[in-house]
Amino acid sequence: MSFIRKHSKLLVVAGSCAALGAGASAIASAGAATSNSGSTAKTGRNHTGQVRAGRRVAARAGQGNLIVATKTGFVPVTFERGTVRSVSGQQLTLAEGTKKATYKTVTLTIPTNARVRDNRQKSTLAAVTDGQRATVVQTPKATFVIARTPR
Repeated sequence: MSFIRKHSKLLVVAGSCAALGAGASAIASAGAATSNSGSTAKTGRNHTGQVRAGRRVAARAGQGNLIVATKTGFVPVTFERGTVRSVSGQQLTLAEGTKKATYKTVTLTIPTNARVRDNRQKSTLAAVTDGQRATVVQTPKATFVIARTPR
Protein backbone atom coordinates (compact mmCIF):
# COMPACT_ATOMS: atom_id res chain seq x y z
CA MET A 1 0.00 0.00 0.00
CA SER A 2 1.36 3.44 -0.90
CA PHE A 3 1.95 6.21 1.55
CA ILE A 4 -0.80 8.40 0.05
CA ARG A 5 -3.45 5.70 0.30
CA LYS A 6 -2.36 4.74 3.78
CA HIS A 7 -2.53 8.31 5.10
CA SER A 8 -5.26 9.77 2.86
CA LYS A 9 -7.56 10.79 5.70
CA LEU A 10 -4.69 12.56 7.48
CA LEU A 11 -3.72 14.39 4.27
CA VAL A 12 -7.33 15.49 3.68
CA VAL A 13 -7.57 16.90 7.24
CA ALA A 14 -4.18 18.67 6.87
CA GLY A 15 -5.21 20.18 3.54
CA SER A 16 -8.55 21.35 4.97
CA CYS A 17 -6.81 22.99 7.93
CA ALA A 18 -4.36 24.76 5.62
CA ALA A 19 -7.22 26.03 3.43
CA LEU A 20 -9.22 27.24 6.44
CA GLY A 21 -6.15 28.96 7.88
CA ALA A 22 -5.41 30.73 4.61
CA GLY A 23 -9.04 31.84 4.30
CA ALA A 24 -9.15 33.15 7.88
CA SER A 25 -5.87 34.99 7.33
CA ALA A 26 -7.20 36.64 4.17
CA ILE A 27 -10.39 37.74 5.93
CA ALA A 28 -8.42 39.13 8.89
CA SER A 29 -6.05 41.01 6.59
CA ALA A 30 -8.92 42.50 4.60
CA GLY A 31 -10.70 43.59 7.77
CA ALA A 32 -7.58 45.24 9.13
CA ALA A 33 -6.93 47.11 5.89
CA THR A 34 -10.27 48.92 5.83
CA SER A 35 -10.52 52.21 7.65
CA ASN A 36 -13.41 52.83 9.96
CA SER A 37 -13.84 56.35 11.33
CA GLY A 38 -15.77 54.96 14.31
CA SER A 39 -12.99 52.56 15.22
CA THR A 40 -11.43 52.90 18.64
CA ALA A 41 -8.24 51.12 17.67
CA LYS A 42 -5.25 53.30 18.46
CA THR A 43 -2.73 53.00 15.70
CA GLY A 44 0.32 55.22 15.66
CA ARG A 45 -0.81 57.76 13.08
CA ASN A 46 -4.48 57.87 14.06
CA HIS A 47 -3.71 58.20 17.76
CA THR A 48 -1.31 61.08 17.12
CA GLY A 49 -3.97 62.80 15.03
CA GLN A 50 -6.52 62.34 17.79
CA VAL A 51 -4.14 63.81 20.37
CA ARG A 52 -3.40 66.80 18.13
CA ALA A 53 -7.11 67.35 17.51
CA GLY A 54 -7.75 67.21 21.25
CA ARG A 55 -5.03 69.77 21.89
CA ARG A 56 -6.44 72.06 19.21
CA VAL A 57 -9.85 71.92 20.87
CA ALA A 58 -8.36 72.51 24.32
CA ALA A 59 -6.31 75.44 23.02
CA ARG A 60 -9.48 77.09 21.74
CA ALA A 61 -11.54 76.49 24.89
CA GLY A 62 -12.60 79.63 26.75
CA GLN A 63 -13.76 77.99 29.95
CA GLY A 64 -14.30 74.54 31.35
CA ASN A 65 -14.96 72.29 34.30
CA LEU A 66 -12.87 69.15 34.68
CA ILE A 67 -12.90 66.25 37.10
CA VAL A 68 -9.33 65.12 37.82
CA ALA A 69 -8.33 61.86 39.51
CA THR A 70 -5.97 62.25 42.47
CA LYS A 71 -4.48 59.86 45.01
CA THR A 72 -7.33 60.59 47.42
CA GLY A 73 -10.21 60.63 44.94
CA PHE A 74 -11.61 63.02 42.38
CA VAL A 75 -11.46 66.82 42.50
CA PRO A 76 -13.13 69.48 40.36
CA VAL A 77 -10.87 71.85 38.41
CA THR A 78 -12.29 74.96 36.74
CA PHE A 79 -10.54 77.20 34.25
CA GLU A 80 -11.45 80.50 32.62
CA ARG A 81 -9.46 82.03 29.78
CA GLY A 82 -9.78 85.41 28.13
CA THR A 83 -8.54 88.96 27.75
CA VAL A 84 -8.16 91.03 30.92
CA ARG A 85 -10.65 93.90 30.96
CA SER A 86 -9.91 95.17 34.47
CA VAL A 87 -8.29 94.35 37.80
CA SER A 88 -9.77 95.93 40.90
CA GLY A 89 -8.48 94.67 44.24
CA GLN A 90 -9.10 90.91 44.17
CA GLN A 91 -11.59 91.15 41.28
CA LEU A 92 -10.37 90.11 37.83
CA THR A 93 -12.64 90.70 34.83
CA LEU A 94 -12.04 88.57 31.73
CA ALA A 95 -13.67 88.87 28.31
CA GLU A 96 -13.98 85.36 26.85
CA GLY A 97 -14.05 84.91 23.11
CA THR A 98 -11.93 85.86 20.12
CA LYS A 99 -10.21 89.09 19.13
CA LYS A 100 -13.21 90.07 17.01
CA ALA A 101 -16.13 88.81 19.14
CA THR A 102 -16.75 88.51 22.87
CA TYR A 103 -18.64 85.44 24.06
CA LYS A 104 -19.16 86.70 27.61
CA THR A 105 -17.52 88.77 30.31
CA VAL A 106 -16.72 87.09 33.62
CA THR A 107 -15.68 88.69 36.90
CA LEU A 108 -13.72 86.36 39.16
CA THR A 109 -12.79 86.84 42.80
CA ILE A 110 -9.18 85.77 43.18
CA PRO A 111 -8.09 84.67 46.69
CA THR A 112 -5.15 86.50 48.27
CA ASN A 113 -3.06 83.31 48.34
CA ALA A 114 -3.40 82.75 44.57
CA ARG A 115 -0.23 82.05 42.61
CA VAL A 116 0.14 84.68 39.89
CA ARG A 117 2.51 84.51 36.90
CA ASP A 118 2.87 87.49 34.58
CA ASN A 119 4.91 86.88 31.40
CA ARG A 120 6.44 83.76 33.01
CA GLN A 121 7.59 85.69 36.09
CA LYS A 122 6.27 85.45 39.64
CA SER A 123 3.97 88.42 40.16
CA THR A 124 0.96 89.85 41.96
CA LEU A 125 -2.60 90.30 40.76
CA ALA A 126 -2.14 94.09 40.77
CA ALA A 127 0.62 93.74 38.15
CA VAL A 128 -1.79 92.15 35.64
CA THR A 129 -2.87 94.84 33.19
CA ASP A 130 -5.76 95.39 30.81
CA GLY A 131 -5.36 93.76 27.40
CA GLN A 132 -3.27 90.83 28.61
CA ARG A 133 -4.38 87.24 27.87
CA ALA A 134 -5.03 85.40 31.12
CA THR A 135 -5.98 81.94 32.30
CA VAL A 136 -7.36 81.34 35.78
CA VAL A 137 -7.26 77.77 37.08
CA GLN A 138 -9.14 77.05 40.29
CA THR A 139 -8.71 73.83 42.27
CA PRO A 140 -10.00 73.02 45.75
CA LYS A 141 -6.59 73.79 47.27
CA ALA A 142 -5.14 76.53 45.06
CA THR A 143 -5.86 79.18 42.45
CA PHE A 144 -3.47 80.00 39.61
CA VAL A 145 -3.51 83.11 37.41
CA ILE A 146 -1.31 82.95 34.32
CA ALA A 147 -1.15 86.20 32.33
CA ARG A 148 0.87 87.14 29.27
CA THR A 149 1.15 90.15 27.05
CA PRO A 150 0.02 89.27 23.51
CA ARG A 151 2.56 89.63 20.69
